[in-house]
Amino acid sequence: MDALVNLDAWKRACRLSADIYKLIGGCTNFGFRDQLGRSALSIASNIAEGYGRESVKERIHFLRIAKASSYEAWTQILIGIESGLIDRKIGLEKSEEVIQISKMIYGLIAHIERSADGKG
Repeated sequence: MDALVNLDAWKRACRLSADIYKLIGGCTNFGFRDQLGRSALSIASNIAEGYGRESVKERIHFLRIAKASSYEAWTQILIGIESGLIDRKIGLEKSEEVIQISKMIYGLIAHIERSADGKG
């Protein structure tokens, strides 16, 4: 677990998930609140699951799921802004954080793939 605890992408994804839960906690649109909460939670959770796996293939698989969940959360944040469920300024800040985390996950995947090929 040491590698995971020191992983910036995971730490930022955990913080994002907590921030999203706080942001939407009072939202009365329960479907939206549930979906956004689950997609944000999935980012950090799948990074963690990947780092708990033994094989490179499995680790990359879960990192790809985490990356896909970041796209889902980003889309839902933008929809929340446009529909008035999320404050524009805060929503744009969170969407930018999702983009940065997604880039970090992409970098992790590339690094793991290079290392597995003996090039990293």
